[in-house]
Amino acid sequence: MTVRGWAVLTFLVLLAGLAVAAWILVPWHRPPAPRADQLAALAELPADRVSQAKALRGEGRLIAYPQLVLGLILALGLGLTPLGAKIVNLVPGPWPAKVLGGGLLIMLIGELLALPFAAWRHTVMVRYGLSTQDWGGWWVDVLKGYAVGLVFTTVALLGFFGLTKLAPNWWWAWGAAGAAGLVVLLSFIFPVLVEPVFNKFTPMQDSPLRTSLMRLAERDGVPVKDVLVADASRRTTALNAYVSGIGPTRRIVVYDTLLREAPAAEVESVVAHELGHAADKDVVVGTVIGALGAALLVVGLYLLGSWSWLLRMAGVDSIAAPQAIGLLLAVATVIGLFSGPLQAFVSRRIEARADEHALRLTQDPATFEAMQKRLAFVNLADPDPPAWEQAWRGSHPTTVERIAAARAFSR
Repeated sequence: MTVRGWAVLTFLVLLAGLAVAAWILVPWHRPPAPRADQLAALAELPADRVSQAKALRGEGRLIAYPQLVLGLILALGLGLTPLGAKIVNLVPGPWPAKVLGGGLLIMLIGELLALPFAAWRHTVMVRYGLSTQDWGGWWVDVLKGYAVGLVFTTVALLGFFGLTKLAPNWWWAWGAAGAAGLVVLLSFIFPVLVEPVFNKFTPMQDSPLRTSLMRLAERDGVPVKDVLVADASRRTTALNAYVSGIGPTRRIVVYDTLLREAPAAEVESVVAHELGHAADKDVVVGTVIGALGAALLVVGLYLLGSWSWLLRMAGVDSIAAPQAIGLLLAVATVIGLFSGPLQAFVSRRIEARADEHALRLTQDPATFEAMQKRLAFVNLADPDPPAWEQAWRGSHPTTVERIAAARAFSR
């Protein structure tokens, strides 16, 4: 069998493995959330706050969708024309210099395009009272994000093109294994190395709430290392909590805003939802699916490299050449655009299961419902967005769906 034949076979095996993993690991069943209960819940929410949330969502569309369209145009312009290759060729020197310099230039162009939209979004969030950051703090976070992105981009590009030089025929096999391994590694190190870049975490002081959260985790069979408080209030008024990490890095993280705004029972309800992700191994599920998807992408890139018409459009001789960085960006952008709704669908199923887990763990649907109302009120989330937008972008069930699920559980 030829090298390409092995690549095709590997692609099909990975695709089948991804489909089987998704079929087995993703909770395709969704707890009932009757529409009648949703409408009843919507009628009970403060009308002025619902109107404000919908106005915020409307302004968000004015930012998000033009940014999406312009980002797609830029990616296709850099990848499906010789422009991307010409930008990389502006960098003199051997291939590592072209990879680093060219990758940095293309990344910089994309970030400069996105920057005005990010600033616009910040002004909107400040106006609605959801952001507490001044421009100085905002710029610090932007630069931190650039730095983190630069590190990951550098590792990915040097790893990819380094493999194409070391193993010109079989780089796709080594690259697929490396991409999958990197996804697994990030699941462990992200909470330890990346999260502290953007937030300060301090152990929660001994208190009845900390004791109850640790006991809740113990009763749920989820070992956690500690309960931490994130200083989210320095950038937002939003309420949140999460369980981060796998194994020895797992910890409960609670926003200080949540501690300030919500009573202890509601904090427990939020944490119970997050414990559901750990109990059902949702991080592991995401890691497995992400690793298979990353490996599939690398093999797919190798197969795309045999499409001569695509290479001619990009003005490159090989997808393994540094000049193809723009083409790689275009492929990743298109894949992200089409896979986004599927990822959102899977995410909603996982989040709905975590809601059901919280209800079963706490046996307190009234507090769960009160917490959802508080989250919608404080976070200014549209409680009942248009169905098309929820299907495309919604990563969680809507507020009224979650309240309806709690009422159905109560019955």
